[in-house]
Amino acid sequence: MKTIHIPNTAALPQAAKEFVELMGDNTVFAFYGDMGAGKTTFINALCAALGVDNEETASPTFALVNEYRSDTTAELIYHFDFYRIDDLDEAIELGIEDYFDSGAVCLIEWPEKIAAALPADTVSVQIKVNDDDSRTLTISE
Repeated sequence: MKTIHIPNTAALPQAAKEFVELMGDNTVFAFYGDMGAGKTTFINALCAALGVDNEETASPTFALVNEYRSDTTAELIYHFDFYRIDDLDEAIELGIEDYFDSGAVCLIEWPEKIAAALPADTVSVQIKVNDDDSRTLTISE
């Protein structure tokens, strides 16, 4: 288990770079946290650290999945937000297993909605809001 402390939004780029260094060969990352914890904000910073143009990233709340491509590595990155799905079948119909098996980086918000479909090697990322409004990321494989 590893942790990254994010004292404020100005520290997001550095925190995202630290996260990239921890990613290794893993491709599926499940981001857990309360509403407003900063999942989308951190994922946007992470995509920027991975070489995606900041103007391209946004929450896929209504689309369920956004596809990005790194400008530096040409690697595909999928950003999922399952907040609005009603059941696992809806995600299965979207083809999530194909995304997860693609070898592309998959960043998932509200993964608890699709827990039964997550691959065994999914990396869990808990985002906690601290009393001083800073954030702590806890990464466990």
